[in-house]
Amino acid sequence: MLVRAPEIGCVSFVGGRDTGATVATAVADLGKRHILEQEGLNTWGIWNFTDWDALTAVVPKLFDYGKQRCTAYPRFVVQRELFDAFLEACLPAVRTLRVGHPLAVEHPGDPCPALDFGPVINAAKAKELQDQVAEAIDRGAVPLYRGRPAAARFLPGQDTSAYVQPVTLLNPPPSSPLHHAEPFGPVDTIVLVDTEAELLAAMNASNGALVATLATDDRAAYDRLAPQIRAFKVGYGTPRSRGDRDELFGGLGASWRGAFVGGELLIRAVTQGPAGERLPGNFPDYHLMP
Repeated sequence: MLVRAPEIGCVSFVGGRDTGATVATAVADLGKRHILEQEGLNTWGIWNFTDWDALTAVVPKLFDYGKQRCTAYPRFVVQRELFDAFLEACLPAVRTLRVGHPLAVEHPGDPCPALDFGPVINAAKAKELQDQVAEAIDRGAVPLYRGRPAAARFLPGQDTSAYVQPVTLLNPPPSSPLHHAEPFGPVDTIVLVDTEAELLAAMNASNGALVATLATDDRAAYDRLAPQIRAFKVGYGTPRSRGDRDELFGGLGASWRGAFVGGELLIRAVTQGPAGERLPGNFPDYHLMP
């Protein structure tokens, strides 16, 4: 394996958990500095919440890059008694999303169309997402919204095989990858819960994530529940991301290995830092090499 080569002093990996686990074992055995970012299901919890206008405003922004980013939010965990209000706030916002090619104008000289995102990484990924959605529905998930390909904007004769319209599913079954894994594409899933314990269990379904958000009118409830959400950053009603360069960033559980930090801290983590300095992350006893 390349990461075992003595010429490699630091390993930075972004990918799935299966390959990441193999890499993590190799770098830990060899004492190499490492930054291993692995998939995690970032979740947005809704509990005793009423600011639906704020949610409507933020939903389209959560589709930036077609949700092909490590800090995307593909899972909503919603208090059952708020489900009707949640749908009234969420689905109209999802229906406004526009997909296509930015140069697909109706007439020469027209302004570029206002689009929210373009294709996923390739046609194979698009097919994987479409197959996962079809499988989840076949096994019991409820399709609440599926974007219409006819509404997309494309160039004449354009290959559209890598495009995926936004999808919203209710209650993907435990047998579906969409229940516990990050789709990395414009597919949202919703899970309904009745108790705080169920809320936490559903928000922690993937055993670790990079970011999470809990939207609640009750600040005391947020302060009590947020520390139990297994995400590196937890927002109070607002999305979280990598943040500024001076802010630590990483993951918890199976979503992360090693250290990822910003600015000067990143440089210190992957080069010769002070003797005995610890790498932030999942290896609290692992120290930088002197």
